[in-house]
Amino acid sequence: MLLGERVVLTEVRLEDSELLYQWVNDAVTMRLNAPYSPLALASHKGWFENIGRDPSRVIFAIRKEPKGQVIGTVQLFDIHRVHRTSEMSIRIGADSDRGHGYGTDALRCLIDFAWRDLNLQRIWLRVFATNDRAIKAYNRAGFQIEGTMKRACWIDGRWTDEHVMAILRPGLV
Repeated sequence: MLLGERVVLTEVRLEDSELLYQWVNDAVTMRLNAPYSPLALASHKGWFENIGRDPSRVIFAIRKEPKGQVIGTVQLFDIHRVHRTSEMSIRIGADSDRGHGYGTDALRCLIDFAWRDLNLQRIWLRVFATNDRAIKAYNRAGFQIEGTMKRACWIDGRWTDEHVMAILRPGLV
């Protein structure tokens, strides 16, 4: 368990599965960071059963309190042990939980974990150029835009640019 100022990062629990399934099938939520396509329950169950089996991925549930309900997930994936890099993603599930600093706090916890426990030196992400709320949260956590991929994604009937953002571990050259 990782303690932030506003959130706690814990393991993903069996009782989280139903809510995670609802979020991935919510078109509005999904279009914040991916094209929407409905996901079958069998596919979700397969994904859920494999959490923790891939050594190149670490996923945390975001909660307001240790025994509380999941409000989101944050993960490192494609962890490269030689280059000490990883891509990351975050999702705050309910709109009512967005805009309260939970995501920024979860990002800070994840970054600390990446530096301290995984010895990573670079974390990067992709974000739609239209997702101002996410970009602000990433900036507050220390990420900087490294570049923009023009018309990179087809989302909700239109082309969307995508920024690549990253944070480097301080003190390394």
